[in-house]
Amino acid sequence: MRTSRFMRFIGGRDLIFGLVLLILIGIAIYIYTKVSFIFDPILTIVSTVVPPVILAFIAYYLLNPIVNLLERGRIDRIWGIIILILGISGLLTGIILLTAPAIEAQVKDLAANFPSYLSQMGAGIEGWIQTSFLAPYYEQGYAWFTSNLSDLTSRVMESIGGAVKGVQNIANVITRVVVALVTFPFILFFLLKDGGHFKAFCLKLLPPRYRDDADEILENMDVQVGSYIQGQIIVASCIGVLLYIGYLIIGLDYAITLAVVAAVTSVVPYLGPMIAISPAIIIAIVDSPVMLLKLGIVWAAVQFLEGNFVSPNVMGKTMHIHPLTIIIVLLVAGNLFGVVGVILGIPGYAILKVIAVHLFKRFKFRYNRFYGDEYGAYEEK
Repeated sequence: MRTSRFMRFIGGRDLIFGLVLLILIGIAIYIYTKVSFIFDPILTIVSTVVPPVILAFIAYYLLNPIVNLLERGRIDRIWGIIILILGISGLLTGIILLTAPAIEAQVKDLAANFPSYLSQMGAGIEGWIQTSFLAPYYEQGYAWFTSNLSDLTSRVMESIGGAVKGVQNIANVITRVVVALVTFPFILFFLLKDGGHFKAFCLKLLPPRYRDDADEILENMDVQVGSYIQGQIIVASCIGVLLYIGYLIIGLDYAITLAVVAAVTSVVPYLGPMIAISPAIIIAIVDSPVMLLKLGIVWAAVQFLEGNFVSPNVMGKTMHIHPLTIIIVLLVAGNLFGVVGVILGIPGYAILKVIAVHLFKRFKFRYNRFYGDEYGAYEEK
């Protein structure tokens, strides 16, 4: 039976088989939603294994270049891994021992005083509103609040009562955290030791026809995800150090704690810095308008250095993701998967982008094969 050029272009019989496969997958998903309780043990195993694996892969992308450098320096790879892990463990232990007392004291003091900071800031804003043109609207807003949210305390207590039931799950959460922290160094060791062999092993499982495509996809994924993780950690660390120096210069209270919070939240691009500056703004407002001005100068200077010197040299142009796309990805991933989605949304998008770009490349090749001579070929790039 002779088929048209368009049918051959979209796959011919392979398209029919693909549609049948999609239908079968849809049926399987529908059946799974009806008997999902059967797979609860599998989900429990996956939720236990995934966190240490993710931690190990993050550490792998950070440490693998150093291990490769040591190996090029004629140090056996296993010994290089052991030396590196022991060195980093000692360094982290020293940093924790040196900074933990100061951070602990600042955190306790901040936790004790933060409610008063909020109340003082609220009182200041209320006083400003009552003496400004917004006073009539303030009275209306206060009246609405008292009429609609007068039972807020009882609602909160009901929520707390419901939350108390969830305290039973705290032991499970703690257990998973401990298991992740204990097991991820072992996973990291074998990733550093056998990471290259693992990729070759996975490629051998595929039919020879698809190995070149899979190898190209995995290589691009490795570059994209590795560059993002390495760059984002370095950028976040630089932001934390620069802010700590700036906070010390202007004399802002809780400098090291606020800098650590900024470094941790800066791992999330665009949204993280906005979250990081919030507690510092509250403390500066309560302190004095001059301190708020100093904080603004420090923050602007750090953002200028990060945007013009740190990120361009560390991140480069590897990701090729528009800032608007990053914000949309973070919002969607956060709504779908919570904090985990915010943290892993950009690497996940980078992986999907690599796959989509490769598929489009194959599509252009196929189009040029069937229609290029008659209608003009796609560009190679």
